[in-house]
Amino acid sequence: MPVTPELTAKYNQLKARIASLPSLAVAFSGGVDSTLLLAAAVEVLGNRTLALTADSPLHPARETRAAVDIAGRLQVRHIVVRTEEMKQPDFLANTRDRCYICKKMIFRDLMSQAEARGIHHLAHGVNQDDLSDYRPGLKAAKEMRVLAPLLDVRLTKAEVRLLVKAQGLPNWNRPAMACLASRIPYDTALTREMLARVEAAEDVLDDLGFSGGRVRCHGDVARLELSSEADMTRALSHAERHRLVQGLKAAGFLYVALDLEGYRQGSLNDPLAGDE
Repeated sequence: MPVTPELTAKYNQLKARIASLPSLAVAFSGGVDSTLLLAAAVEVLGNRTLALTADSPLHPARETRAAVDIAGRLQVRHIVVRTEEMKQPDFLANTRDRCYICKKMIFRDLMSQAEARGIHHLAHGVNQDDLSDYRPGLKAAKEMRVLAPLLDVRLTKAEVRLLVKAQGLPNWNRPAMACLASRIPYDTALTREMLARVEAAEDVLDDLGFSGGRVRCHGDVARLELSSEADMTRALSHAERHRLVQGLKAAGFLYVALDLEGYRQGSLNDPLAGDE
């Protein structure tokens, strides 16, 4: 699908919004939304742009490597910031305020890095579609005055993907990703070991070509949510089932279950809510 004149106009509005700022730091996960935001900032602000990527046990190493790669392609200053969510008891309790608590800490740390370099505006890549999800992190961003330029010009996820594809960037169709804590049921205390087990299990899915799936952690049980009917059919074949079971047990789970409903965004939240 080509980029329409209407979408081009939205992108020009985005660039104009960013151009009104003296400089900008972008909370850059390496996902498609923050990639478009960062690319637009580099286009209009050049070396007055800074990419900041939060790094902790909550964020898969693959995601951090992908962010480093895209930032390199965009030739932008990029800092990977080690954040300390896992030292905060309120966060580790894993209540329904978890994402709000987490985002407040992350934005605080990113703002500190930006301000140390003379940059006084931080933006994140929330898009128009995100408003329909359960995203307590948006409340944290609003309270901390983190800018949302994609939202300001009402860009949707599909439009963001089209624009990133038009720029020739390889992550235009990358599946959405939430932090690893979203794989753990609320009120189950978070540990580094639990998050590492989930990360290792999802690495198995990626290595086997099951893109966009999730491994929900229920104690010793890994509940697989796969993203398509084709993936579920393939997972049940004798050879693939053996690889999945072997890989997830090596990751630390005792039991492997396939969720017949497949991937649902935010399946550990309320039935009508999306995950952060």
